[in-house]
Amino acid sequence: MAAIDKYFQILKEKGGSDLHFLANHPAKIRVHGRLEPISKPISDAQLQKLLREICSEQQWRRWQETGDLDFAYQVPGVARFRSNYLKHHWGIGAVFRIIPTKIKALEELGVPLVLKKFAYMRSGLILVTGPTGSGKSTTLAAIIDFINSNFRRHIITIEDPIEFVHPNKNSVITQREIGHDTESFAAALRSAAREDPDIILVGEMRDLETISLAITLAEMGQVVFGTLHTNSAAKTIDRIIDVFPEDQQAQIRTMLSVSLKGVVSQLLLRTKDGQGRVAVNEILFGSSSLANIIREGAIGKIISTIEAGRGEGMQTMDDSIKEKLEAGIISAEDAYFRAFDKSKFEKYLRKEGKADLIM
Repeated sequence: MAAIDKYFQILKEKGGSDLHFLANHPAKIRVHGRLEPISKPISDAQLQKLLREICSEQQWRRWQETGDLDFAYQVPGVARFRSNYLKHHWGIGAVFRIIPTKIKALEELGVPLVLKKFAYMRSGLILVTGPTGSGKSTTLAAIIDFINSNFRRHIITIEDPIEFVHPNKNSVITQREIGHDTESFAAALRSAAREDPDIILVGEMRDLETISLAITLAEMGQVVFGTLHTNSAAKTIDRIIDVFPEDQQAQIRTMLSVSLKGVVSQLLLRTKDGQGRVAVNEILFGSSSLANIIREGAIGKIISTIEAGRGEGMQTMDDSIKEKLEAGIISAEDAYFRAFDKSKFEKYLRKEGKADLIM
């Protein structure tokens, strides 16, 4: 047992999501969105010893040379952890995120079950988005697990690092890790087209080449799932188009209008009792009207498209936040500060006697 494992056990026992180390500071864990200390200050030398024990010689050398390292680490009987080592102004640090061993079903996550619709699609680009720590990887893993359990497909995942480990059920799953099994997202995507895939999952669409290849593969008839760090459907589409040089954007709009089948944006909000977090989602499905909006660059009309598609399961982020608020799951304060149209939530703040928070 590595010396650092005791911190992972504390993280698991307290129901935390992340473990933070910063040289000469106490170790801290994030529980339901808030950081709390769990140790005395740890010196730079002590932290180096803790971190060195759980990575390979090659990984340690890479971190020493570049100042950054990402990999997955598993504590048997506890969980897997997405690990990030870093160097900063005052020394070294590391952040670990817990990856549950069991992949939860969509029903257990409390997200809209209409997301199962994505499992039945046979081509196109589907994006699951949200800021770091929003649970988008967990939601995406649940969708992939639903496909794995109910369909006979070849699923290729390209991740940095591999987070959820999927056993083969009805499907065949090939999981590839950047830096270990393949050089880059772009290199793996180029190879994926020759590997007889039905579904390709891109852990992060972080650069122009990766995004371009993902759109091309979706247009060619593959199902491509990807993630972005955006918090709404409109911002997601804007982000993709803005990555490309101006002289290519008209062509990308056309390609995206054909290939985009859906966007799920997710946030995690602290529950009103402070004992957990709950997902809120914006959901957009592809349609002829969405295709026209993308081609015309009229991204401001997307909210109207979502509102018109409520009968098909679409919803805005504010709709989802309002639903959780009126059910008494989240506070008016959290709802107000996470909402896009804050004016719709002012009456709830007043009702809770917090009108002074209105901006």
